Amino acid sequence: MSVDKITFQPIGFLFTPFKENKDVPRQPKFAKGVPGKLVIQPEFVPGLKDLEGFSHVYLIFHFNRSEGYQLTLTPFNETEKHGVFATRAPYRPNPLGLSIVRLVSIENDTLYLENVDILDGTPILDIKPYIHEMENQDETKSGWFQKYLDQKGDYQLN
Repeated sequence: MSVDKITFQPIGFLFTPFKENKDVPRQPKFAKGVPGKLVIQPEFVPGLKDLEGFSHVYLIFHFNRSEGYQLTLTPFNETEKHGVFATRAPYRPNPLGLSIVRLVSIENDTLYLENVDILDGTPILDIKPYIHEMENQDETKSGWFQKYLDQKGDYQLN
């Protein structure tokens, strides 16, 4: 099987307080209360029907300011290199991001969000509802990251 190219179009654009990559929290956990506003393109607004009943949504987005990729890299706060697929770094062969954010409300074409850890102006490719009962995994492993959890109990960014 061969696929030469896959093309996506944004369904909307996210507006956040973060103008520079250095200011973005590293994960939604560290973005408690940070607001965001997702404005959906007019042709996709009907797709929002019934989304307001969910407390959280996944945002699938394009790391549109990421340049190039690295197959091995040293993540933030880490001293060892890891494979890019074992990290959440933006420097990926396909620069796609995934974040779970709190859905506060929907007004017409706009989703009001909290716990946002994404740059201002980021193109959003898809939205999916988070369903705790379907997605929460009981037995998980955290790979190389487990050492931080073991050392500190609850990982905190320095």
